[in-house]
Amino acid sequence: MGYTRVIEIVRMLLGIGNTLHGDDGAGNYIALEFRARGWNAIDCGTMPENFTAVVRRHHPEILVLVDATDLGLPPGEFRSVSEREIEEVSIGTHNMPLSFLMKYLSESAGRVLFIGIQPMNMGEGEGLSPAVREGAERLMTLLRQNRFGELRPFEGRGK
Repeated sequence: MGYTRVIEIVRMLLGIGNTLHGDDGAGNYIALEFRARGWNAIDCGTMPENFTAVVRRHHPEILVLVDATDLGLPPGEFRSVSEREIEEVSIGTHNMPLSFLMKYLSESAGRVLFIGIQPMNMGEGEGLSPAVREGAERLMTLLRQNRFGELRPFEGRGK
């Protein structure tokens, strides 16, 4: 009888943010709560650059970075943001520019996708606002079902 080797497609999610600043912890929340077959989710805190070796080791087919981002949308809405638009919308609580990180990681992943989720409250305090939590849950559902085509692209503030 023959042996069939099953190769699981590797997908990776890096959640970015600061859980001590309200909705800035959206990416962290998603990384901690997200579970799906074929996915590896990592909470990177505010220093995603510390996790580049993990990405380089696994060479994921898809690498998704999630962070609270000022998109000019209602709280909890999310969009995929291109590398060239990152600096326009990034909240800037990171040591390394996210555009640089995306470019660097693109050498080790088939596709790098940045998803920004609009925060409501970025003040001191832990926990997500209800709107951002609901948006995070919707995003996780899309990712679990590999429905990347339904992710709307960022088209400028307020669109």
